Amino acid sequence: MLVNGAVITGKGAAKGRTPEELDQIRNILRGRFDDINAEYEEALAENHKLRLVEIGDAAGDDQADSGSKTAERDAATSLLRTLLDRRTQAEHAMARLEDGTYGNCEGCHNPIPWERLEVFPSATTCVNCKQVRERRAG
Repeated sequence: MLVNGAVITGKGAAKGRTPEELDQIRNILRGRFDDINAEYEEALAENHKLRLVEIGDAAGDDQADSGSKTAERDAATSLLRTLLDRRTQAEHAMARLEDGTYGNCEGCHNPIPWERLEVFPSATTCVNCKQVRERRAG
């Protein structure tokens, strides 16, 4: 099975995997974390610039200007939250890899299908358990 460019064989948890397979998975997760972290840091810097401009440029704003700035600030904050959440997911997946639970569902403890991990390497639940969580949260 190909997981984001790396060949992963077999099914099941990280336990029982060869050191080479674990290194491949670790590199995929580390690369994902690094990419997300770089994106987060860039968005954080942009958000900071936006706030500085907003502070210095608020004089004479009408309702439309104020509303536009609020919408822009809300979008930037939402992006930061999303990126932080994705970064945390990647960290959690790396921790699960190290403790030998990566690839098993946190809900039912069954192996997560590699097709799901191929699309979403930070997945911690199988599709069924994810659906159950979403129904409970909604």
